[in-house]
Amino acid sequence: MGNSMSERPSTLAKTGISGLDLILGGGLPHERLYLVEGCPGTGKTTLAMQFLLEGAKQGEVGLYVTLSESEIELAEIAQSHGWDTSGVRVFEMVGNEDAGLPEGQYTFFHPSEVELGKTTKTLVDEVERTRPRRVVFDSLSELRLIAQNPLKYRRQVLAMKQFFADRRCTVLVLDDLTASEADLQPQSIAHGVICLENVAPEYGGDRRRLRVQKLRGVHFRGGYHDYAINKGGLVVFPRLVAAEHQSQFTASLVESQSPQLNLLLGGGVPRGTSTLILGPAGSGKSSIAASFISTMCERGEKCAVFLFDENLRTYLERGDGLGLNMTRHVESGFLKIRQIDPAEMSPGEFSHLVCEAVENDGAKGVIVDSLSGFLHSMPAERYMLLHMHELLTYLSQMGIVTMLLLAQHGLIGANMGTRNADVSYIADTTILLRYFESQGRVHKAISVLKKRMGTHEDSIRQFQLSSKGLEVGPPLTKFHGVLSGTPEFFGQEDSLMAWSDGHSRI
Repeated sequence: MGNSMSERPSTLAKTGISGLDLILGGGLPHERLYLVEGCPGTGKTTLAMQFLLEGAKQGEVGLYVTLSESEIELAEIAQSHGWDTSGVRVFEMVGNEDAGLPEGQYTFFHPSEVELGKTTKTLVDEVERTRPRRVVFDSLSELRLIAQNPLKYRRQVLAMKQFFADRRCTVLVLDDLTASEADLQPQSIAHGVICLENVAPEYGGDRRRLRVQKLRGVHFRGGYHDYAINKGGLVVFPRLVAAEHQSQFTASLVESQSPQLNLLLGGGVPRGTSTLILGPAGSGKSSIAASFISTMCERGEKCAVFLFDENLRTYLERGDGLGLNMTRHVESGFLKIRQIDPAEMSPGEFSHLVCEAVENDGAKGVIVDSLSGFLHSMPAERYMLLHMHELLTYLSQMGIVTMLLLAQHGLIGANMGTRNADVSYIADTTILLRYFESQGRVHKAISVLKKRMGTHEDSIRQFQLSSKGLEVGPPLTKFHGVLSGTPEFFGQEDSLMAWSDGHSRI
């Protein structure tokens, strides 16, 4: 958070971007000058237009002063977003270099030089005529070229700040950072600084993030925040802070559709906890998680599933085949399934989708299927585990039952593991699935490694998926080494094969 040096101003200028307003604590204090800086393509012009359009909704006159883009270009940008800019005045200063002024008189707003330049006088007249409350100045790079030296440039920026402050304007000054060296002068003069960045990963779409570098005298949410440029403008996803979210909920256990699995888990999984289901591909991770969600939907509780590794049709067909009625739950509105393309989504946007499912849709259960796909798709995100830890803390404090699926590479043997960093510590309950072979057949085993809240069985049981759903068998007391995938049998052929043969598989 930014440091608070004084009480919050009573009036704020909303930016027209709800996520950015949340980061700023409600908006920008009126009648101040703010710097928005970022390389070309980061969305500075889009942000500025949204700022002026929001002012127009509030009945505030907006003026866009452009030195770098023509009015036609700005109109095309607005049209691409579907905006009505009739309430915004554009003052175009492109092409005024031939005004015939002697060198050295390209200075805006300084008292001793106001009447020397035709361009300056025209701009002053425009401001006096329209009396705007919100102004965008685009851009400082052109002003640097006109000023020609740092002293005159700084004097011009200071004069601009005073000029608009005297007229009670809230000003956004854009800077495309095309100067050959870092220019900190505007940052020191501005009341606040918003930095926009564009990062191109090795694979997938561009990742954009912003940071409020300073905002004098007010609290703001520091650090980097992901954002996207969509049709309609910038959408900002504030960094999730779990401590800001609390909800009262009744502690209880959520059961699956399998009574035997519930016994293995000591009755079920507690609300407000996360369960990590580990296992190789095809071992039944998704089906186990879906079994809990199906129970919640049947009780009239809404749930959300985020798919990273398989398509929606396959997911529904498998669930229906296990008797979980997933299609019916979707049609009834109790279950919402979102298929995610992680190559096109930032971590901040994913957190935003989960929070929307909880706060707007009322979801009480959430499945992330799978965490493997999410982690593998973002190898450049250095702090992904911290991000997931914050998200799980948020879900826990909101009383949500969370299921995380994590695929392990390999199918059988001692070399099984996860290619990502260990994430088992972030979950409250861990369920481990394994393949093992016996008597020329492949079997599945299930065990509960940990459960922070409540008791659970420490036995390793055989299980299988059938038309009856998830079926858990007796403990594998005649084997050891099952979890390694290479068990040794030291009993007689009895219950294992008899139990397997007595159940129909799908």
